[in-house]
Amino acid sequence: MSNASELQEKGVKLFQQKEYEDAARAFQEAHDAYTAEGKPDLAAEMQVNLGLTRRALGEQDQALELMQSALAVFESLDDHKRRAMVLGNLGGVYVAIGDKEQAATCYRVAADIFDELGEKKLHGETMLAIANLQMSDRKIGAAAATYEVGLSELENLSASQKVMKGLLGFRNRLMGGGSTTAESESETDNTPQSE
Repeated sequence: MSNASELQEKGVKLFQQKEYEDAARAFQEAHDAYTAEGKPDLAAEMQVNLGLTRRALGEQDQALELMQSALAVFESLDDHKRRAMVLGNLGGVYVAIGDKEQAATCYRVAADIFDELGEKKLHGETMLAIANLQMSDRKIGAAAATYEVGLSELENLSASQKVMKGLLGFRNRLMGGGSTTAESESETDNTPQSE
């Protein structure tokens, strides 16, 4: 295991413990080490992780800057999956700053890419993030349909997602539909990336 990957793992653990400043330092050191090793893709992942850390600290402008920089790297490498992952995380930052339109755009593009790549779980999580955004705009019908799609693609549902799935199934039976597959609460994976 390289020094860079050890620093990355350290950063992930610190992030999970909500020790964001220490996590940021570890991710920055991992970024620098990956850059020195000539691994721009892994250095860009550390920028995303730094962005997630900045977002957790309420520093949305820095989070946007870091993630947009990483996005440019993944676009230049033609790395569709990681591009979509960054877009999903950018959507979360835009939600945090109240730019729902930009958040929806990021989520939609990410969802389309995940769907094209056959990434069911990531597509499902992104659909749930879209549904949460629709709910915040009081678009109840659209949100219910989007939750249904998202939940149908996830295997391990949280307790609240199981409740939502049950409610959507009940709603569908009342309205003459069949069974359903849906749920709530989730967003694209906001955990720092760890290889």
